[in-house]
Amino acid sequence: MAKRKYRRKGQRLSIWESLDWTLNPDTTRDIVAVILLLLGLITFLGMFNFAGSFGRFFIRESINGWGIIGYLIPFIFMGYGAALLMPNRFPLKPSSVIGAILSLIFVPAIFGSLGGGVGLGIRHLFNGFLGPFAGLIVVFVLAIVSILIAFNTSLKALWERLGRSSGEGVTVNEPRASVFTTLPRGQSPYPASYPPLSGGASWEFPPIDLLDGSTSKATSGNISKNVEIVQKTLKDFGMDVAMGDVNIGPTVTQYTLKPAEGVKLTQITARQNDLALALAAHPIRIEAPIPGKSAVGIEIPNKVKAIVTLRELLESEDFEKSKAKSNLTIALGRDVAGSPFVVDIKTMPHLLIAGATGSGKSVCINSMILALLYQNSPQDLRLILVDPKRVEFTQFNGIPHLLTPVVHDVDKTISALKWTVAEMDRRFRLFQEGGRRNIEAYNASPTNGKLPYIVIFIDELADLMAQAANEVEAAVVRLAQMARAVGIHLVVATQRPSVDVITGLIKANITNRIAFAVASQVDSRTILDLSGAERLLGRGDMLYIGNELGKPKRIQGVLVTDKDVEKVTDFLKSKATAIYDESILNYHTTSSHGPGGELSGSDELYQEAKETVVMAGKASASLLQRRLRIGYARAARLLDILEQDGIVGPPDGAKPRDVMMDPIALEHERHQTTAPIRQSSPPYQSPPNFPPYQSPSGLSSEPEKLPGPPDFPSQEEDENVRYDDRS
Repeated sequence: MAKRKYRRKGQRLSIWESLDWTLNPDTTRDIVAVILLLLGLITFLGMFNFAGSFGRFFIRESINGWGIIGYLIPFIFMGYGAALLMPNRFPLKPSSVIGAILSLIFVPAIFGSLGGGVGLGIRHLFNGFLGPFAGLIVVFVLAIVSILIAFNTSLKALWERLGRSSGEGVTVNEPRASVFTTLPRGQSPYPASYPPLSGGASWEFPPIDLLDGSTSKATSGNISKNVEIVQKTLKDFGMDVAMGDVNIGPTVTQYTLKPAEGVKLTQITARQNDLALALAAHPIRIEAPIPGKSAVGIEIPNKVKAIVTLRELLESEDFEKSKAKSNLTIALGRDVAGSPFVVDIKTMPHLLIAGATGSGKSVCINSMILALLYQNSPQDLRLILVDPKRVEFTQFNGIPHLLTPVVHDVDKTISALKWTVAEMDRRFRLFQEGGRRNIEAYNASPTNGKLPYIVIFIDELADLMAQAANEVEAAVVRLAQMARAVGIHLVVATQRPSVDVITGLIKANITNRIAFAVASQVDSRTILDLSGAERLLGRGDMLYIGNELGKPKRIQGVLVTDKDVEKVTDFLKSKATAIYDESILNYHTTSSHGPGGELSGSDELYQEAKETVVMAGKASASLLQRRLRIGYARAARLLDILEQDGIVGPPDGAKPRDVMMDPIALEHERHQTTAPIRQSSPPYQSPPNFPPYQSPSGLSSEPEKLPGPPDFPSQEEDENVRYDDRS
């Protein structure tokens, strides 16, 4: 055993030892690739006697060693050299190299003497052990095995590569052509003029050429490599899967797989981050299972995303079919397979949109409005646009479809919502009188003129809920519960998906929802009651859940630019002028129950509850429960009535409410209420310019002086007497 040499401390290294001779693995791979390409090229030129004696030597030895297979040696060298130069496109494994070497041994043996020295020697070896026929069969099987190892494939896949596909296996489904290139411009699918309307006028729809088309192309990356990585990663964690179809969409590519028996779906979904690490793609989303299929989908972001435009969807066959059934069809975008996805507002009948800032909510609403404008005249559809941000719907001001100018103020928004509720009640009474069930049946034979559909778009619900939560929520919930039959629909958007904005009542009555990219899983569950929106890519990437869908569907939303909106609105403004109904924004409900509105006189204990909180100097539901011996629901309702009338203040957490009315004002109110029947009250005086009232018996106008009630007790005595039997 050689004795190890130790270098003394402080001894300097030689010049040779101080140099770093290590090579980068990429450099080594490229060197080997260049050498293989050079050998292949020289051997190929040697076949035509263009490489001198060196080339002739190589081609002669190749033919002597492998026979007719020797003519493939130059192409094998160049093929492996190219694979080493492009590892991302042609992944090369050591097993593939071993398979290629085995193929050069067993494939020439099939041809016997035509296989050169190597083939003839292997054939004689197996013939000596197994005989000529069995030896040929074994050599043929070993040649097939070596080819499968070299190409790292199966017999079925190899058969498909040879052009004899059986229709199964991994299939790459290319998306529709309109995702990548603009469809040829042809005749607009919409009629040049609408059928004659009531009043003898005709409506001209905007031409489809006003909208821009799509010129982008989606790039999904190396599909075969991703399929291999997904399969290998799951196998490393003990899960055998069979890869299925590959669907290329505008934003993501979906790789489908079917797990082996005994593999739980939760095991696959738990490896979401591991797959993202192996694929070097973030974020990825796993859909387990895919609705309608016995497969799992893994959605990987594309390298280059395709832009989905409104024009290509309006020209699609799916939109045409849906438009023939309903004039309230909207185009949301394309799904993960690149197919157009359209929905009908009539069947929703309301829609809730939520997502983080800049995720695509306003663009989605603009695309919905334009889709409706391409299908309806002002006599068929009227719009109310609410824009608290004041910048999103400005371009729509002046189009003839608007009932009012774009609403910005909270007070006017509440008035518009109250007007809509009153219009809903009026339409219900109209249907009741005519014996109609819904707006379609009424418009088929109208008795008082055709009723247009009304769609309300609210771009920011959070701002309205922060300033007038009770009024806005009450109106939105009432419309969502009842307005479907009368042709009134809501589209509500918010960038704050919290429970104080999207309340339980709103979620219960608006079941169709769209979730754009959000910051956390909690926000996703607030919108959809499911997770998944936190893994979206933004810029129009959405999850849609509706009545007809059991699970959220991923869609790439439509891109509508400001130029598109401007062209369409300018066209509409040039054809007709907007006629606004100013009474909508100044609408106020009238009530005969006094200053408290409808709620003030709706409870017989209202006056007693009012005296209770004023005398106590504080207000709470528990106080009213104890003093009035009522339940919590009634006590809370009385508190809401008192807050509406300004008697008590708003809630402040768990603290009692402040009382805004003092006992002196209450006492004064009592005296004014009982003054006409007290002894000390002055006689009734008739109003000016009116003759005094004469009773039928000829008595004077002075009313009979009835004995008044006893003097009022003091505040302390009054409270003790009033609540002695109830405390």
